Amino acid sequence: MIYLDNSATTRPHPLVTEAVIETLREDFGNPSSLYRLGLAAEKLVKSARASVAKSLGASPEEIFFTSGGTESDNTAIKGVWESRKKQGRRVITTAVEHPAVLECFKWLKGQGADVVILPVDGEGVVDLEALKEALTPDTILVSVMQVNNETGAVMPLKEIRDILGAAKSGALLHCDAVQGWGKEDCGAAPLGADLISVSGHKVHGPKGIGALYVKKGLHLPPFMHGGGQESGFRSGTENMPGIAGLGKAAELLTAEKDERLVRVAAARDRLKEGISSEIEDAVFNGPEDACPSVLNVSFLGCRGEVILHSLDMKGICVSTGSACSSHSRGSHVLSAMGLSKERIEGAVRFSFCAGNTVEEMDYVVSCLKEEVAAQRRLRSAFRRRGQ
Repeated sequence: MIYLDNSATTRPHPLVTEAVIETLREDFGNPSSLYRLGLAAEKLVKSARASVAKSLGASPEEIFFTSGGTESDNTAIKGVWESRKKQGRRVITTAVEHPAVLECFKWLKGQGADVVILPVDGEGVVDLEALKEALTPDTILVSVMQVNNETGAVMPLKEIRDILGAAKSGALLHCDAVQGWGKEDCGAAPLGADLISVSGHKVHGPKGIGALYVKKGLHLPPFMHGGGQESGFRSGTENMPGIAGLGKAAELLTAEKDERLVRVAAARDRLKEGISSEIEDAVFNGPEDACPSVLNVSFLGCRGEVILHSLDMKGICVSTGSACSSHSRGSHVLSAMGLSKERIEGAVRFSFCAGNTVEEMDYVVSCLKEEVAAQRRLRSAFRRRGQ
């Protein structure tokens, strides 16, 4: 199998799997218990928290474990609203955010928030002039992703923070860094974000575990109530296997980042070059300086979904967009970029990890070339019959 859908999920790293199994078998104590088994579990939680914090350039006290990116986004966005809605009611995001963010903003609108959805340009990058115009004294939140999960477009978070500073805005900046963690510079300082969401299964960690960075001094109401775990911010007995796996994944991100990104970029470049040279009428969607982990291509005259199933039959896994909205009608990201119906219909997303090789990409290109040609011949035949 050639797996090229790493934006949807990743294969857990062997060391992550070992950490999860070890925790299930041996370190199964409740961190709230006072005997040795519980104290050992508490130590494991502290170690994992420190690893996640290091990967984000944060302190352990600023890291809170969640069930994943969706919960982290919900906790951040709804928490800001609940804590600051008396100060202002305007909240701002972009048209290309993950559904975990867009659905939250839809909910906020129903709560009386003044929701502004910023447009993006033809490459999927947020319009900064629109942000400047949208900022008002009663703006309490700006939520912008770091890396778009469909196109790899990297959002200008530093410029956004500078705009907020120049406007002397008191708005908090939330960043969904689920796709950027371990691929782009995801530190709290470089991003300039007050809140950062990350997820384990996007970085070769387990599913069902994530984290939320909350800048020191920022107080949000608890999203979960109960026994007071996570310093009272997120109650519930800790997901020990998930936390252990996330900690190991974060540790590996920090240790292997440069080497890993070189391999990812090599695979992406090989596939892009092969498509460019071997397949006519293939259009790349997104900026030239997109994150190397994602390549979005429209094969004109074809249907991306048909290409997906054809490649699947040959052992190649790709997607046509976000796995969290794969059953929706078309891509809201490509639509927001103003792409034609033909480009959206023919779009395929390839997303890479360090395990992908350039040799695999050569095979993918040959399969793509064959399938694209077959679809175009069939479409041409139907057109002739229609005439």
